[in-house]
Amino acid sequence: MNQQSQDQERDVLAGLVERVTFHNPETGFCVLRVKARGHRDLVRVVGHAAAISAGEWISASGQWSNDRTHGLQFGAQFLRTSAPTTAEGIEKYLGSGMIRGIGPVTGKRLVRHFGTDVFDIIKASPERLREVGGIGPVRAARIAAGWADQKAIREIMVFLHHHSVGTARAGRIFKTYGLDAVQVMSENPYRLTRDIRGIGFRTADVIAEKLGVCPFPLLFRRCA
Repeated sequence: MNQQSQDQERDVLAGLVERVTFHNPETGFCVLRVKARGHRDLVRVVGHAAAISAGEWISASGQWSNDRTHGLQFGAQFLRTSAPTTAEGIEKYLGSGMIRGIGPVTGKRLVRHFGTDVFDIIKASPERLREVGGIGPVRAARIAAGWADQKAIREIMVFLHHHSVGTARAGRIFKTYGLDAVQVMSENPYRLTRDIRGIGFRTADVIAEKLGVCPFPLLFRRCA
């Protein structure tokens, strides 16, 4: 079956992560409970993500299946996350511990004080975090650094998805190269075949074509 046929058979799902039931940071494998569009009950979503938190918005493509133990679930082949935009989602996200220096109590205080502008405050004016009780200069700096790390992870995952890398492989790529993932892939996508289990030359060729890199073994020169 060709790639176009596979894409046509995939279903799509979007919604708010209510709870992260399980997440393995080594492999990226995760089990989520999602308040999905068009579904009354929470949907069980199984997939891979380098980082995932309650409160985040996900867009996924994959297939539905009936698990013997858990019933209906959505198996996500591609899973994209984005920062929440509602007060409810932001409070869940901040309270999850995803950002260093923020727990449930502090997350609630931040949303109460700054509302939905809290992410803009963290990014552009972190010194204002000290307006909230219990946050001093050291903790404010830690929160700003944690937010920057999460933003970088999200941008890398978007880059990998855009270049036809599935979420499971994207998680392995990020685990191997960290914040240098985009640079490594852009300079030499064929390093993936050496460094990451499960990625062969066929996959590397697809990524190289997307990036405009000449096929192996032509010394990885940029195509004209």
